[in-house]
Amino acid sequence: MSSEAPGRPTLTVASGLSRNAVIIRLEGELDVHAIPILREHLRRVWELPAEPFLILDLGAVAFCDSMGMNELVEVMQRCESRGTRLLLAGVHGVMARVLSITGLRHAFEVFARFDEALRLAVATL
Repeated sequence: MSSEAPGRPTLTVASGLSRNAVIIRLEGELDVHAIPILREHLRRVWELPAEPFLILDLGAVAFCDSMGMNELVEVMQRCESRGTRLLLAGVHGVMARVLSITGLRHAFEVFARFDEALRLAVATL
């Protein structure tokens, strides 16, 4: 956890488009305080026409609590209802451990590196 003040979000979210994928990069802590930031960002994504892929780049996520994992499951469910494949990229360290511990590793399409997930999305044009 960070040394930031309690209750203060420590997550930054950036997004972009790449051919047939929406790319969302998360940096910091994916915890109960960060969920509103991610949800607001995703709200704008959900308003767009569905793309074939949504890539969540988690390579710079330093911490993820149960609420963060719950949010990832909700994103996966939303993607499934839209016909979008969710790819989790940059999964190593903390995120790899959390996915393994929770038993969710095989529920998601997981890539250790961002470029591997992007390559899949581009190859599926």
